[in-house]
Amino acid sequence: MGDIRSPSRRALLFGRRPAEPLPAAFRPPWAKPEPEFLAACTHCDACVRACPEQVLIRGADGLPRFEAHAGECTFCSDCVAACDSGAFEPARDPPWTLVAQVAATCLSAQGVVCASCRDVCPASAIRVSPGARGAATVDLEACTGCGACVAPCPVDAITLQHAPAMEAVA
Repeated sequence: MGDIRSPSRRALLFGRRPAEPLPAAFRPPWAKPEPEFLAACTHCDACVRACPEQVLIRGADGLPRFEAHAGECTFCSDCVAACDSGAFEPARDPPWTLVAQVAATCLSAQGVVCASCRDVCPASAIRVSPGARGAATVDLEACTGCGACVAPCPVDAITLQHAPAMEAVA
């Protein structure tokens, strides 16, 4: 029999869970690469307050992050205009590398007719086969990573991820 004072057993008895790693923070659109952003951002929340869609939040680390479950980024650039610290690169196109990704839990993949992600996608980047014949698919070239599809998904099958680096075409 194991030691009853084991930290994992104590945590179980007292309802504590082991600390899970925090998910990667998605910075606002046009944010500089992470090391530069961290060095420049002053934690002033000007970008968070300027966001008309209220999809930028103050993270646990005090830094702004994009929260797709709150809604869609319309790429209005109000966050960039509000920042005086130089944490953004407004000329960068596209504004970030985020794209939607569909998990195997997609209702269409389970044979249930659902097109909630497709119906809200402003870039028409999501395809759903008629009659629930397979998971929704994302056209990575068309997807802007705006997050409009994340919150409406009834089974949380849509997430955002950084797109794989696109190879230069010779």
